[in-house]
Amino acid sequence: MNIADASPASVDATEKSLREHLYVADRGLAVSIYLALKLQRPLFLEGEAGVGKTEVAKVLASTLGTDLIRLQCYEGLDASHAVYEWNYARQLLEIRLREAAGDGNSDTSAEELFSDRFLIKRPLLQAIDNSRERPPVLLIDEIDRADEEFEGFLLELLSDYQVTIPELGTVRAEQPPIVVITSNRTREVHDALKRRCLYFWIEYPDFRKELQIVTTKVPEASRKLAEQVTSFVQELRSTELYKVAGVAETLDWTAALVALDQKELEPSVIDDTLGILLKYHEDVEAVRGEPVKAMLDRVRNPAARRGGRRR
Repeated sequence: MNIADASPASVDATEKSLREHLYVADRGLAVSIYLALKLQRPLFLEGEAGVGKTEVAKVLASTLGTDLIRLQCYEGLDASHAVYEWNYARQLLEIRLREAAGDGNSDTSAEELFSDRFLIKRPLLQAIDNSRERPPVLLIDEIDRADEEFEGFLLELLSDYQVTIPELGTVRAEQPPIVVITSNRTREVHDALKRRCLYFWIEYPDFRKELQIVTTKVPEASRKLAEQVTSFVQELRSTELYKVAGVAETLDWTAALVALDQKELEPSVIDDTLGILLKYHEDVEAVRGEPVKAMLDRVRNPAARRGGRRR
């Protein structure tokens, strides 16, 4: 089935579909997703960690009713871990079994040993495999963690959506996968790769959007708690920290507070749960105690908030 048949018919339909799958998206992001599907172009999402980049791919797969294939990037990632490799242990076992059975036809053995049966398909090869009814969503997560050499290989793959396996020939996608590439911008990704994609930068949400995300994702939280959590996190992001909290941390914190039966924020509870919001000891110590009380006072008294008002 062509993925276009399952794609939203308009930008408005894309926004609606995302909302139905509990993803609160800006209009600009909805436009980018719609065009990526319509034009069959990779979508390159960049932004700070925890703003919802990876979630876009998950929601897309759910929306389109197709598989999600995830390639988590890291330093040293190469073709054997990203595309394919041969199952050498199984091949060796097969050779020994043939020898024990007295099979001396070495030509036939070699041909069979390098067959699909012994091929380990990694995410990129899985994504262009034609055995699926619908093309999958391929998530290439945190491309900025991979080496520049891998970027070059990826650029070649995204040009033709094909991979050549010397022993088997060329595997080419009849329908290209829906590709979502994410980056936390720990380093600059090469322009050549970005030019092949539709680009969108995901910002930290403002108060209204983050509150909508919290109430959508953690509906069991009271309205007062949701508003206070959102205001507190917004305050926290205006503080000079080594690493500020992302939306993912906001949701985790809200869920934790609900689990603690909190209906509103209290200084002692904030101090006890700061490790859910902040992931560096220095940051936790910098805001614990009096800074937390001062931020909570501003949350309870919106007129005293830094910057004067909520956006």
